[in-house]
Amino acid sequence: MLTCTWAPTVFAGPQLVAGAQARRRPPEGAELTGFIRQYAARIEALGLSHLLIAQRWWGSAQEIEGSSLDCTAMTAFFAAWTESINLVTAIHPGFFQPTAMAKWGATIDQMTGGRWSINVTSGWNRREFNMYGIDWLDHDQRYARSREFIDVLRMAWSDDEFSYEGQFYSADGLQMEPRPTAPLNVFQGGQSEAAMSMAATHSDWMFLNGGSVEKTANIIRTVRTRADAAGRTVRFALYAHPLCQPTDAQAWREIDDRVRAIDPTLRQRRRESVSGAEGMWSNDDDLSQLDTNEGYASRLIGSPDSVIEQVEAFRDVGVDMLHLALDDTLFEEAVLPAVIQM
Repeated sequence: MLTCTWAPTVFAGPQLVAGAQARRRPPEGAELTGFIRQYAARIEALGLSHLLIAQRWWGSAQEIEGSSLDCTAMTAFFAAWTESINLVTAIHPGFFQPTAMAKWGATIDQMTGGRWSINVTSGWNRREFNMYGIDWLDHDQRYARSREFIDVLRMAWSDDEFSYEGQFYSADGLQMEPRPTAPLNVFQGGQSEAAMSMAATHSDWMFLNGGSVEKTANIIRTVRTRADAAGRTVRFALYAHPLCQPTDAQAWREIDDRVRAIDPTLRQRRRESVSGAEGMWSNDDDLSQLDTNEGYASRLIGSPDSVIEQVEAFRDVGVDMLHLALDDTLFEEAVLPAVIQM
């Protein structure tokens, strides 16, 4: 089982649960660079396979997480301070040109010996698009733009010279140098109909929000069927926020306390904020409200043995990678080594 976690680009999570960690000042200068170097050393020592460098162009740090540091600058810094972990940069089409991103990615690929991948994120936060003057488009058009973005990226990495004329992007006799050292590996998010269709025809990996084993299995089955029809293979990464205690009862008592502490006003604001997404945050599962990407809804909650059993259930329905929040000491000590060995 491959494993992934977040790079520290955001320093303020959502505050839906009363008593959640208060917004804190992001580190700056030498404090920031020192923190990143220590973080890089820690996650490589844990043996994780992937690091996701996410981007939140704007966030309130109330109903959703706060604004992030820039994903491209952070990727370059992590490239300099890591040796083995694979770096996955989240890029929003519309905010970047695929031709320029292909060249930037090829440079990171050269720097890391082939450890770079892209997470093409179609986006759902309308306010951040409007703030930065980026065309919002409707939901399915955003995925159409992402498909073109991936097409151009792949041609830039595979062809010595190419031209392209699409609805959103173009290139004229592009010859990209330096050339990358490894094939392009494309991740994507989303779990709407448009997202599943794009994964089947364009992406190598699909990041899924947290959810039950049954829900996850249904998405995997759907995408695999469509990918098979296109002669392709797609792999799946599931987000999970573990809560590990010596006993199941202790863990679920803590979860129940957090659910009771959800602020109903912020819960409604969150529902409105994420309305641009389809297929994510679309159910009434209380656990999906407790963190950023519905991680507690994956229910890695309980004793170490119970959590390992739940991971095995996800593995059996086709999850290839766990994308984890790492803030639980017992999970890191008693569960993570077993997960890595699966």
